[in-house]
Amino acid sequence: MQKLLDLVYANASSDWSGRAREAFEELFGTANGRYPKAAEKTVTLRAPEMSGGGVQFAALIHPSNPSSGPYGGASFVLFPSTAQAPCLAAMVVGTQGLSPDEEVLSRPGHARRLAAICKWLNADYGKGNVVAWHKHDPTRIDLDMPANVERAFAPYRDALNRYGKVIYAAYAPDSDRNSTEQALKSMLDLMMKERGYAPLQAHAEEARAIEAKYRAHLFPRQSRDEVWEVLKARRYVILQGPPGTGKTHLALELLQKNYNGHGISVQLHPNTTYENFVGGLAPVTSDRGMGFRFAPCKGYLMQAIEEAMKQPGKSFLLHIDEINRADLGKVLGEAIFLLEPHTNVPRTVGLPYDFGDGFGSVLQVPSNLHIVGTMNTADRSIALVDIAVRRRFSFCPVWPQTSVVAAHGCKFMQDAFGDLLDLWVEYSNDESFALMPGHSYFLEEDETQAKNRLQYTLLPLLEEYLAQGYVASFSGAIRGFIQQIQAAQSN
Repeated sequence: MQKLLDLVYANASSDWSGRAREAFEELFGTANGRYPKAAEKTVTLRAPEMSGGGVQFAALIHPSNPSSGPYGGASFVLFPSTAQAPCLAAMVVGTQGLSPDEEVLSRPGHARRLAAICKWLNADYGKGNVVAWHKHDPTRIDLDMPANVERAFAPYRDALNRYGKVIYAAYAPDSDRNSTEQALKSMLDLMMKERGYAPLQAHAEEARAIEAKYRAHLFPRQSRDEVWEVLKARRYVILQGPPGTGKTHLALELLQKNYNGHGISVQLHPNTTYENFVGGLAPVTSDRGMGFRFAPCKGYLMQAIEEAMKQPGKSFLLHIDEINRADLGKVLGEAIFLLEPHTNVPRTVGLPYDFGDGFGSVLQVPSNLHIVGTMNTADRSIALVDIAVRRRFSFCPVWPQTSVVAAHGCKFMQDAFGDLLDLWVEYSNDESFALMPGHSYFLEEDETQAKNRLQYTLLPLLEEYLAQGYVASFSGAIRGFIQQIQAAQSN
């Protein structure tokens, strides 16, 4: 790939097209190549000599396109700069439209992987700047590149003016050749993989390492220390994610390790009321009348406030499990006014009853009270968290993690987990992406028990998804995975 890398840093010149042909041809089946010779038949090189104006480029396009003129489908393109900058590397839809790659371009996994590649490149090599950009939907060739992105890619103005609507991912190299090489390999590897070819064995380990780097941005990891820092800064946090990603485990770890057990855990459900959570009248035993009377009783929030006030210099955590299973707007009532992470003036609300020492008929949240809630994004039968509540909480996504399964799952579990994640990434729409089963379903080190565990824990969840129509857009792929697990279990 050295010639291709040299080409990126070469200025446009009379022999640029010839150099481009040599560089791309070297990729296939040569001593310095990255892909097998057979892979060459899945692409055609287009590197026209430009005379009398026009935008210089070199592109790998679908081989069904004509030898000249406009082309269609997905392509990998280098655009040399006229401003003494390295070439822009881009994924482009031909100006003739999506065909013959409409299936690849419309598949959610293609856009997701390119988004992850761009996030990785910006995070690791951007130095605070946008060096990589992707379009949310590659098929939207009616949408131009946003103006703020065009400004970041100013050295390529000529290319953007002409092809801005069909460019759907781009990387602008700087002087760091290593980062440019990583970007080129990630884009080319993805393109060739979707055409059925992986890098040669000599490059297989490196290709897996590159994929692992950008795959980490498909499922970002939220560590306990990171959530702890958010809690210290914002006080109110919700951990949200699919089932089985360890949200409750993470919350309990925070309570025990970061708060040294100084806190309480409660769980909400659809029948939780304002009286349960904040406080209200409740029956208490009495020697008079019918043997009981109604008196003000503190709810979960008031109990947590009471405990926090006993040690004002020590942070206290209220852990609310399944926080969105109740209607939070009704459960919080006027107390939502108190949940403001930063305020210069202490906030108070009046209570309908006198709750005695420490409260009276006024409620105030002390600054040392923190709240962490967990929310299962797969539970569609419950109330959504409304905008007023969302504004007051910071949301930390908790996604499935391959590293956890690699450490605590047998090979069968690792393979099954990888297959399921690939399936979800490739085919699920944005709504069903949040339903992806988590790593906790795959934490079994014994091969035999692993097969039984998936049969009786994971498969019922997938069957429920199918029955409810949550994964209708890729139900065939889900059913195929279920059959795969059932066949392994019967073996």
